[in-house]
Amino acid sequence: MPPTRDSGCRRPTQRPDTAPQLPCDQPGCNRWFRNLSGLTKHKRTTHLSFSHPHQSFPDHGELLGSSGEEDPVADTTPMLPKHAFDDYQAEVPLDPEHEDMRAEYVGSSGRLYCNYHPGLNARRCDARGQFLPANAPPPPRAEKALDDWTPYRNRLEFELADFLFTHAEMPARKIDTLLDIWAASLIGLGGQPLFTNHTDLYRIIDSTCIGDVKWDNFTIRYTGEEQGSERAPWMSDGYEVWYRDPREVIHGILASSEFTDKLDLVPYREYDVSSDQRRWQDFMSGDWAWAQADRILHDDPTTAGATLVPIILGSDKTTISVATGQTDYYPLYLSIGNVRNTLRRAHRNAVVLIAFLAMPKTTREHANTPAFRKFKRQLFHSSLTRILSSISRPMKVPEVVLFGDNYYWRVIYSLTAYIADYEEQVLLSCIVRNWCPKCRGHRDNLDEGALRHSREHCDTIIEEFELRQAWDSYGIVGDVVPFTNDFPHADIHEMLSPDILHQLIKGGFKDHLVEWVERYLIHVHGRVEAEKILDEIDRRIAAVAPFTGLRRFPQGRHFKQWTGDDSKGLMKVYIAAIEGLVPKDMVRTFRAFLEFCYLVRQNVITEQTLTEIDGALRRFHLFREVFRNAGVIESFSLPRQHAMKHYHYLIRQFGAPNGLCSSITESKHIKAVKRPYWRTNRFQALGQILLINQRLDKLTAARADFAGRGMLNGTCLSQAFEVLGPGTDETHDQRHSIEECANAAGDSEERTASYEEESGEVIDDQMAVDAHVSLAHRYQRARARNVGALATELGVLDLAHLLRHFLQSQLYPNDLRDPEDIPYQECPVYEGRIRVYNSACSTFFAPSDLSGIHGMRREHIHSCPMWRNAGPRFDCIFIVTDPQAEGMCGLDVARVLCFFSFKYQGTFYPCAVIHWFDRVGEGPDEATGMWIVRPGYRTRNLRNIAVVHIDTIYRAAHLIPVYATHNIDSRDIKPHCSYDMFHSFYVNKYADHHAFEIAF
Repeated sequence: MPPTRDSGCRRPTQRPDTAPQLPCDQPGCNRWFRNLSGLTKHKRTTHLSFSHPHQSFPDHGELLGSSGEEDPVADTTPMLPKHAFDDYQAEVPLDPEHEDMRAEYVGSSGRLYCNYHPGLNARRCDARGQFLPANAPPPPRAEKALDDWTPYRNRLEFELADFLFTHAEMPARKIDTLLDIWAASLIGLGGQPLFTNHTDLYRIIDSTCIGDVKWDNFTIRYTGEEQGSERAPWMSDGYEVWYRDPREVIHGILASSEFTDKLDLVPYREYDVSSDQRRWQDFMSGDWAWAQADRILHDDPTTAGATLVPIILGSDKTTISVATGQTDYYPLYLSIGNVRNTLRRAHRNAVVLIAFLAMPKTTREHANTPAFRKFKRQLFHSSLTRILSSISRPMKVPEVVLFGDNYYWRVIYSLTAYIADYEEQVLLSCIVRNWCPKCRGHRDNLDEGALRHSREHCDTIIEEFELRQAWDSYGIVGDVVPFTNDFPHADIHEMLSPDILHQLIKGGFKDHLVEWVERYLIHVHGRVEAEKILDEIDRRIAAVAPFTGLRRFPQGRHFKQWTGDDSKGLMKVYIAAIEGLVPKDMVRTFRAFLEFCYLVRQNVITEQTLTEIDGALRRFHLFREVFRNAGVIESFSLPRQHAMKHYHYLIRQFGAPNGLCSSITESKHIKAVKRPYWRTNRFQALGQILLINQRLDKLTAARADFAGRGMLNGTCLSQAFEVLGPGTDETHDQRHSIEECANAAGDSEERTASYEEESGEVIDDQMAVDAHVSLAHRYQRARARNVGALATELGVLDLAHLLRHFLQSQLYPNDLRDPEDIPYQECPVYEGRIRVYNSACSTFFAPSDLSGIHGMRREHIHSCPMWRNAGPRFDCIFIVTDPQAEGMCGLDVARVLCFFSFKYQGTFYPCAVIHWFDRVGEGPDEATGMWIVRPGYRTRNLRNIAVVHIDTIYRAAHLIPVYATHNIDSRDIKPHCSYDMFHSFYVNKYADHHAFEIAF
């Protein structure tokens, strides 16, 4: 059944009665087991030898380097004093295996427990770095008054500034026009607008103190030897890099009240009580964080009690405009591994723009010279070293940082992960294109088993071989020094994270498999016949029924500008569209690939999931041979496809890959680069982009501060009415009218070559249940108002009998008889008024999809006679029929014919009229992996109709016709009539990640 939400809550709970009873007898291990075999397996695999040499405490001044000089970056945060640990030497653990490991049960149901690292265990301290007792209150701080809106005068002023600058993105001239109109309307009343003009607005925003990390810059020039007699132009140019101090940015993240209870401060290992299986989710649950804490303690035992802050970087070039000229930028982003994945993916401020890297250009004559290519590589790495220089010292010696909970903590940083596509990974790891940045496999046969790359291995190759041999035989660029060589415990090969978007979605799926299908059709059928088959595939894709979040391709998939969303949308429907037009093994190849993609994209990955991932990869490697056997492809030595082999290891290292995907940074491009660019006048736009981002950060920080103090509850309007009091009936009606207008407003999306029919909503509220369905706020006054009229409208003549059976089951739940076996004359009668609704809203726990910070997502289930003037839309749904069973064994599929409600004996009944679908077969289709269903019928070919309570509805379901079994011309199919023209359908488990997790 649906996944639980325990993973999102890390509050300790009491040990449940069903907890294992056999403890591990190893000192410091708090693991418990149900049986002796589990205990034995645990001791053989977990308790490896680990010890630290006994050593005296080092002089922290010696850690600055051989010169003894501090970093040139100004340091205003107190570092730990030389003898800060003197009073605590007895507490320093020289062997974590002999230190009491903290273990806690987490989640509301107590099904999970975590073992926390015993050394870097995040102990609170005071401003001098002295540890505090566990129950000590936070140091006293000056509390701001609840009416202190500084630098704004009141809430209205802040909300208007935030709306105009952040949400409306209104240009200065339009702001002036609006304020002029506002001022004119207030002249007769003797009032004034909140701001005089745009200059006044910008001045107030700029005076905000919090969230202010200023931009700085430096210039790098070529200092090497000149090549030949003529000096190339690029050798004389200076390359400017704009950046913000990453240390101050991290301090801002840690100090934000928005993240106070959403940070993991201690490396941990999470287990399921029932199965004793390990679970990987957020970054700190991975092996890397634990091992890094061990390394830090090994090098300096005095770091015990500190808080590990892993630093995550990401960079990628982005093009702003093509029609008006090539306008490119090279942003660099930063996040920290303590932030949980749902927060990082929810487009919050856990991912911060910290730099714009230089992109050197030169004449065509010199663009491809070895000297210029080498300079570009080294410029990139030297820039990163300079930008990150302020965090070099705190990677060795902890510093004291104030967090959002008002406590101080000793913090030690570490370069951890780098989010990048393959082209960027080649640059970062200093390898040759078409080689793997993660392992030593040869480019001619990447999938052959090979050891992992490491900094030590590359250094050895460079020392022992000539540059040309290192390039040709090992794929290593030996004349460039990676930036990670300038920082402790940093290895760029370890840092490179899995990239679902570019490696799997854009690479393996679109650029490889979809392209290979087209090549196969041309190779086997010839171009003319292949074009006809491809047109048929396009028509099948275009005819798919609408579904929330499903991208539509009204003209098929042949358009020039593909985005990541286009590729994701095609993945959801492509396998059903090609079934019957290509060999079965090709369909099986797509199934194995899709299952691999959806498994690694899950928010929580268990040991069982890793086994399934390995199985999907084996099947993919087996079935993809059909393309080589058909002469479509000669070799599978493709770096992006080969990267699939590293996912198992990287999941164990970094947790679930969805928290480190380049889709996060690409989404950040829109907010931090593209939208600010379109607000500039295009002249020296970078400076304007920096200023816009600085103002956006200040507004965001101010909103988080005000919200943290409870000053933004409700809306400006609701607060104004609250101040006025209950008021008269006239003011109540006015308020109701205004709120109705606000609810009716909606955003529209311009339709292009592909578009989303309807997007789901992310919900930040935390819910006590995994799913909840509610009817729309408004009922349809123009539709039926009694049962007889509704029966006529729907063509369900026995609706009154069905409603009586429904009431019988609701009023007498202990009656074990099937309601349909009870004569309808014995059932309750309802002949009153009803209200009909065009939709219902389903809110459910779906952390693997785009969701709120607690993993909640909302979608609308439609059942209306006319949808967007295109035709009727009656969605399908999952109904829970057996809560104890898993997957489709506990769910049934039905189509909603109508939502309605009524009151009977004082009880409100929200209901749905549904048409049941029957499952075909005892399991999913072998080739596609999807269950097949068909509309259900009773005797005399009557539709199997029922009335159900909406509480039995889980969420919407998406069905795709089994095209291969129908002799229907797809030219005649429109999306809104897809469910009516076919008699068998796939239950599309690839519609989204939540559907994949429940429809198995």
